[in-house]
Parts: sequence; C-alpha cells; structure tokens
Amino acid sequence: MRHHLRPALVRCLLLAALAVLPAARGADLNGIGQAELERLKGVGPSLSDRIVAQRALQPFEGWTDLIRRVPGIGPHGAKRLAAQGLTVAGEAYAPMSAASGSSAASAR
Repeated sequence: MRHHLRPALVRCLLLAALAVLPAARGADLNGIGQAELERLKGVGPSLSDRIVAQRALQPFEGWTDLIRRVPGIGPHGAKRLAAQGLTVAGEAYAPMSAASGSSAASAR
C-alpha cells in the first residue's frame, strides 16, 4: 500500500531543510534574529549577544559602525561574515584599502 505525504508534512520537511542552510545569504545584520546570527560560521552565543545588545541601542549604520561598537569583530571577522552573504545597513563589506590607511597615517 502506497502512502502519500500530506501537503502540510511536505511543507514542514521543506522548512526544516531550509533551517539548516546558511542563514546569511542575502541577509542584513540589522534584520536577522539571534538564532540566525548563531548559525553563521564564527558567531557563537557570546558574540551574538554583543551584536544584539548593540543593535538594540541603535541599528548599525554600516560595517565601520559594527566593527567600532562590537568587541570581537574586526576587519577579519567582518570579511568572514560578508563572505557568508551578510550585509550591514544594506552595504557589502569593503575593507579599508592600504592607500586610505596610509593617508590617515600621513594626516597625523
């Protein structure tokens, strides 16, 4: 006797499959929940707590704002998050170039 899967069961199975996919593909840091943050490679409960706490004070204005406000996220961490498809305030991560870093040093 053949058993047919009910549409509701099929939907549940599809949702479960989607839940294990990387969370950030096309997601913005200001719009994803803590559980989604913790599914990102390199983000555990402690870092996600810091991100959520700072975001609750004020949404992040961009990657520079995120790096400045959240201890534990530097340029390397930002690059790793961006490689997973994450954006901040709608912008992709663009690391500071060596030229802009040297011009800042010469301005001192």
